[in-house]
Amino acid sequence: MNTLLRRAADWVDLQWSVLERSLRAVAPRARGRLLDVGCGNKPYETWFRPFVSAYLGVEHAATFARTEAGAHAGPDVVYGGGTLPFRDGAFDTVLSVQVLEHTPRPAALVAEMARVLAPDGILILTAPFQFRLHEQPHDYFRYSAYGLRQLCDDAGLEVFETIAQGSLWSVVGHKLNSYLALRVARVGQLAQRMGKLPHEAPQSEGVRWWTLPVVGPGIVSIAATARVLDRWLPDPDETLGFLVLARKK
Repeated sequence: MNTLLRRAADWVDLQWSVLERSLRAVAPRARGRLLDVGCGNKPYETWFRPFVSAYLGVEHAATFARTEAGAHAGPDVVYGGGTLPFRDGAFDTVLSVQVLEHTPRPAALVAEMARVLAPDGILILTAPFQFRLHEQPHDYFRYSAYGLRQLCDDAGLEVFETIAQGSLWSVVGHKLNSYLALRVARVGQLAQRMGKLPHEAPQSEGVRWWTLPVVGPGIVSIAATARVLDRWLPDPDETLGFLVLARKK
């Protein structure tokens, strides 16, 4: 039953759905030793593990300790920020998923990821473009595709592919569903029990169970409509976020 509920939650979570779709699509590009920067509880490992020889996760110690994932097994290595605790060129692939917005000095982190990347290694980086405030107060930036390209270029990385994550209707649908789920029904605590919102602080508000007979079907309808409209009426200038693939020059 928990598996079915998690699958249903993943389906209506438009941000997670487009993130999963784009990461699964690029996972075969990964190779060799992979470093997951800001790995949390490593939710993406199963998608990348078949394509790499090693999967290592690193987290900022103080930040990770304040999250729901911090109460469970997660990173292989924790560090205090600044310099990543690895030698130059130690990894063939570096993965960073929805981490850059929580970094007060993003250029420095991208430079560090470039440093530990082997020659001709690949960076797989995602960051939000339109998304709600989260992990407050450590939520600093949003990124266009051009901003991500500039950060990579400054670090000696060449972006060779950019993937938009969703379109206008995913943006609208996700914002509506986030409001209904987190503000009206207050299902944050329930979501964390199912393994979602791992990077958020533990949720303490109780679920408003009486709202679910109305909110539940509404969320499903919004998610379904957004998926259809994204396919038939896409808007290339509106997206939840971007995934970029970059190669060390």
